[in-house]
Amino acid sequence: MDHNGPVVGHQHTITAVEAEAEADSKKPVSSVSDSTSEGAGGSSIANGEDETPIFIIVMGVAGTGKTTLAHALNAELGMPYVEGDDLHPKSNIDKMSRGQPLEDADRFPWLHVVRREAERVVKSQIAEEEDAETRRAKGKLPRRKGVMVTCSSLKRSYRAILRGAEAEERLGSDADGEEPTTRLPTYFVYIKEDVPVLRDRIANRQNHFMKAGMLDSQLATLESPEGEEGVVVVPLNATTDEQVKKALEGLESLVGPLRW
Repeated sequence: MDHNGPVVGHQHTITAVEAEAEADSKKPVSSVSDSTSEGAGGSSIANGEDETPIFIIVMGVAGTGKTTLAHALNAELGMPYVEGDDLHPKSNIDKMSRGQPLEDADRFPWLHVVRREAERVVKSQIAEEEDAETRRAKGKLPRRKGVMVTCSSLKRSYRAILRGAEAEERLGSDADGEEPTTRLPTYFVYIKEDVPVLRDRIANRQNHFMKAGMLDSQLATLESPEGEEGVVVVPLNATTDEQVKKALEGLESLVGPLRW
């Protein structure tokens, strides 16, 4: 995949995205006890036999353990997993390696790449789709199609891009320009930060381009997703098993059963 591909209509898109993000941020966070919820991509999703693919993003500032939690969730769900940092262009990695915080101009193209990669993975699943009975009988495939990504997702406008407000018509369309054949509702598992713990973790992390001095920049940039639609919050100071339990309970309250 070309990580440096052009972003069409970039300036106009971001203005619209930021406006939508501001509106979305006023919606209440979904309760873990809800039996149904309006999907984070805009469609109503009921518990039970829904086959709509979903996009799960494990988010938080550097050092929160996004990759660890994503791997643990993936062991439960079996969805394809993508490390968001692996999709950064070389220019972004070089900049962070020098201890320079990324700016919006660096992040916006990367976020579009993350969304497009999620769409690509799901479209591949749809192309290979079998009927539900056959898939479930195999016992090795997830109950729900979808994809999981780790991504810091610091600002509301970043999360709006990841939710795909302007990308829906791409998903499921073909060269003939047909209408979309599916949606990709997007949900965030937010690892809520504990600053002293984060500083210690980053200071002791080896062979990673994110430098300790950049944590302050990320914390300053962070616009908490608490209160937004389709967000499940897990505490940083919980064990990984506890985080997985809370995340799965929250996600399944929003989208229905995800596990066998």
